[in-house]
Amino acid sequence: MKKRYLAILLVLAFTLGLAACSGGKDAKDWDYIAKKGEMIIGITYFEPMNYLDSAGELTGFETEFAIAVCEELGVKPKFQEISWAAKETELNAKNIDCIWNGMTINEERLANMSISQPYMQNKQVLIVKGDRAAELGASVDGKSIVAEAGSAGETVAVEEAFFANANFTAVDTQAKSLMEVSSGTADGCVVDYVVSIGMIGEGTDNTSLVVLEQHGFGEEEYGVAMRKEDVEFTKKLNDAINKLRASGKLKEIGEKYKLDALLVG
Repeated sequence: MKKRYLAILLVLAFTLGLAACSGGKDAKDWDYIAKKGEMIIGITYFEPMNYLDSAGELTGFETEFAIAVCEELGVKPKFQEISWAAKETELNAKNIDCIWNGMTINEERLANMSISQPYMQNKQVLIVKGDRAAELGASVDGKSIVAEAGSAGETVAVEEAFFANANFTAVDTQAKSLMEVSSGTADGCVVDYVVSIGMIGEGTDNTSLVVLEQHGFGEEEYGVAMRKEDVEFTKKLNDAINKLRASGKLKEIGEKYKLDALLVG
């Protein structure tokens, strides 16, 4: 009998020991973030959301927004570049704690991740060279179209009837999509409308590009994505967003990057 009790105690001790050892990596929800004291934020680089300025410093609307939220939460932000196509894998592997990079909220993502309240409106737009606007505005049949892999732009290019007879290719980033069109290796690209605000036209590297205003594809909203089980983390992040909205800080950041008209709430 004593041996039986001893065996039970040993099993319990072993189980508790494993739980204690795994408390760091396997801990769930807000406690995991708070214990680390930092939030690892998964991003890609594109203006005006997250990009490197002339001094090589990370800046942009999302960058400043995330920093302000982290200040409210009492943790340090740590920005980490990711492959957009692998964003959910990075999140679930705990290589990052959230995806904060102009991420469109949709049903599939809501099913797989915990997503914050929406904070910005957006749509997908077709961008082409200005001297071809009339031609490509009428039809892109047989033309080469690019969009970022895993993005809402890719969904539009694959599913919208306007692109049914175009030749679509997925590329690494939205910035590369624009580069392909500027260089003439693609006829057009489908990107977030907010990208057009910071990355095409006068004062950018893509002065020859224009938005085909007659073609807007699907109104959408941006949110911050966390792991599916991170319910408490999501609530705290939403509370922080609401505080920034109420104080006027969110609007202030939006105005700096000419995005205030697109803010939700």
